[in-house]
Amino acid sequence: MKAQWKQYIHIINSVVKPALGCTEPISAAYASSAVADMLGGQPDTLKVFVSDNLYKNSMGVFVPGTGKIGLHIASAAGAVGGDVNAGLEVLAKITADDVAKAQAMIDAGNVEVSRYNTEEFIFCRVIATKGDDCAEITISGGHTRVIEKRINDEVTFSLQEEASAGSTASVCDGVDISIREIYDFAMQADFSDIEFILEAKHLNVALSQEGMDHEYGLQIGRTMDDSMNDGMMGKCLSNEILMYTSAASDARMGGATLPAMSNYGSGNQGIAATIPVVKTAEFVGANDETLARALIMSHLGAVYIKSHYPPLSAFCGNTATSAAAAMAMVYLRGGNFEQSCVAIKNVLSDTTGMVCDGAKATCAMKVGSSSQAAVKSMLLAMNNHAVNKQGVIANDVEHTIRNIGRMVSAGMLQTDKEIIEIMSV
Repeated sequence: MKAQWKQYIHIINSVVKPALGCTEPISAAYASSAVADMLGGQPDTLKVFVSDNLYKNSMGVFVPGTGKIGLHIASAAGAVGGDVNAGLEVLAKITADDVAKAQAMIDAGNVEVSRYNTEEFIFCRVIATKGDDCAEITISGGHTRVIEKRINDEVTFSLQEEASAGSTASVCDGVDISIREIYDFAMQADFSDIEFILEAKHLNVALSQEGMDHEYGLQIGRTMDDSMNDGMMGKCLSNEILMYTSAASDARMGGATLPAMSNYGSGNQGIAATIPVVKTAEFVGANDETLARALIMSHLGAVYIKSHYPPLSAFCGNTATSAAAAMAMVYLRGGNFEQSCVAIKNVLSDTTGMVCDGAKATCAMKVGSSSQAAVKSMLLAMNNHAVNKQGVIANDVEHTIRNIGRMVSAGMLQTDKEIIEIMSV
């Protein structure tokens, strides 16, 4: 295998992974579980400090297994019953007794959560006490990326400078990667080398079915299903994609105890990169190998586009993810590389104005909207209808992606600050 392709597989394995619950509160749960492990048991007190963006994305989302919302319960549950060795699935094994103990800690005033002034978008520091001992852990640059541990003010672990590549903000730095290279990798790699990506189908389809079977969030998928059955909506691929992507997000935002295959730290974006591609593959009768190649395009393409701007921002990342999904859907429909590039630009021209105002139930609506934009953009691309040199969309796909990165990185910083201030009132 080419060394370049090994780098691509490493990137995918680094940031496309199972995650139980919204990854921002789960980051705090993971950190709290880690300090509890350092202290040898449930702490007496927790102090949790998080970046503004991590705070924003934790305010309105249910924490799996708790039936409750927010950083207080996520942190306390992680400290009481979390499994630090499970990474983003840290809360997979918590019990009702764990939740009760966590709530008791909160009710006693022993869990404090504060915003922390930092330039890092993903940041969480947890300080815990147990008896006379104090443990501290700092996560920065990635949801489970520990950069320092302390016991009683003594540093027991410090991430070395050369290990900084583990940060999600630099996942594509120094790698020869582009949409063309991603497309060629997906098309030419041995199936045995990329078959692992099919796990995204298994996890996210199961989560989608959970959202269809049970009452989570806004119940968008279930409402659409009822509307199809009574004739209000038609049964077609586009509506099926909207229904099942929304259902998966409904379940995820509503606290379902099933993991999502996340993308670049987001379960919703993992859903947006997976379900539309899977449903299109079913529609065209694609086999597992063809689906795997499409999922590589979608997931790695999404990571690449999003590597051009901060991992958390005022920009709804489902837009970029759905652009990559549209690329994969063109491939499944028999389109060529040029049409795949057109599909990416079409999606980015459509939903780029969608802002992120925190993780919550309405994320299911945005996941659905961006996924429908992917369908529409795929159809236009297959008929050679392209957005060119309009607004932030350039004539070529790489220039367009750089424009999006510039708009988010430089242009939306104040928007992000205002959204956070509005939500904090």
